[in-house]
Amino acid sequence: MATSRFLSIPYLLLRISTAGGGLLAGLIQTFVFARILDPERFSVFILVGMLGVTLWLLDLGMAKILFVRLRTWFLGDAAPDADITRYTTAVVNLYLLLCFAGTIVCFIGAVAHFGSSTKESIELALFFLFTALTLAWFALRNISVAVDDFIFFETLEAARRVAHIGVMLATLVGLSLMAFLVIANLIWAILFVWSMKRLSHKGALVLTLSGFWSTLKSFFRDNRKQVFHSGTYAANEFYIYSFPYLIVPYAFGLGAPTIIMDTAFKVFRGATVLYSAGCDIAVPRQTHAFNVRDRRSLFLATLIATGLASLPCAALTLLLIFGADRFFALLLGHSATMPQAVTNLLIVLLVANLIQTVSNFLLVHTGFFRQIAVLSVAVSLAMTAGTILALAMRLDLTGFLKIYTALYVGSALLYLWLAIRGPLAARK
Repeated sequence: MATSRFLSIPYLLLRISTAGGGLLAGLIQTFVFARILDPERFSVFILVGMLGVTLWLLDLGMAKILFVRLRTWFLGDAAPDADITRYTTAVVNLYLLLCFAGTIVCFIGAVAHFGSSTKESIELALFFLFTALTLAWFALRNISVAVDDFIFFETLEAARRVAHIGVMLATLVGLSLMAFLVIANLIWAILFVWSMKRLSHKGALVLTLSGFWSTLKSFFRDNRKQVFHSGTYAANEFYIYSFPYLIVPYAFGLGAPTIIMDTAFKVFRGATVLYSAGCDIAVPRQTHAFNVRDRRSLFLATLIATGLASLPCAALTLLLIFGADRFFALLLGHSATMPQAVTNLLIVLLVANLIQTVSNFLLVHTGFFRQIAVLSVAVSLAMTAGTILALAMRLDLTGFLKIYTALYVGSALLYLWLAIRGPLAARK
């Protein structure tokens, strides 16, 4: 079933376009919100968007566990496995239910905590849903890649990016914020139905809620160790990338400090989307080579992933070196001014993120969950200690980000060491 070509050119082009669209969408969102919202409400939307992403804490790495099992079955040319199909269905349904439940909680919280009007609370809840649905979409991407249906999925993803960016920009010429959020979530609904129907025809999931809870219980029982390790890793990875969204508003205030941090992290995390595109291209070949113990092909596929991911890293680094002032001034308008010191730290983070993303992709997709779980806990503890130190020393925002950057660089090098000692050494 696996393609014999080492590199799928159509997939390469599609994945690059969707990854670029991911970074562009994040930057356009900042550009638009900086112009249609006042700085304080903009900061609130940043926090709500971050809450939407917090649902990834409940992912527990289940999407990657499903990928490894589904991919092993698919590459083995075996008969359809009913357990795997039921598991993928239950996990996707769980993610969707979490998104909708979180939306209701967000609405109630907006009314109770922020004292927002009903209309403003609905807007915040819809923005939460718009952000949170990426969790379930991520699961569908993993399932699609596992059964070599990545071309179709990336085509849908490209259409989604164009549609969401288009309706977002329309708010600058008169479309209301409420209309944007309603239309954006309707686009999500159409794409989910389309993708899930396609995967059901491929035999990768079934369109039913029957036996939902019992199937989930079976999944956790059959994959207890993997869920524990992958969940530990996923939770700590989320913490590492997200805790600044709590610390910065608390220690340095809403408004400019939060907007500066969020903008820097949009570029930082947006780069991960671009790097992931290069890594995604190599995943089918990497997993095939790992399963048949072909070390040469595994190394070559990883080298290709590194080379592809290095291209956006170089482009973003050059942009920040030669055009950061104009770029951030255009992006932020009068909402905030990006300090040069933060730009310099962002360049370092981009390079470290490249190393970590390539290493993590290889480790996760070849099933090295226990090793990365242990390391992720150590990194989270180090980040927490560094934050306590920064607050105790009364450092400013730049000082806090310096400590964060130093610790992140160290973690990237450790993940690289794990990749070399683990899958690249052909130890399973």
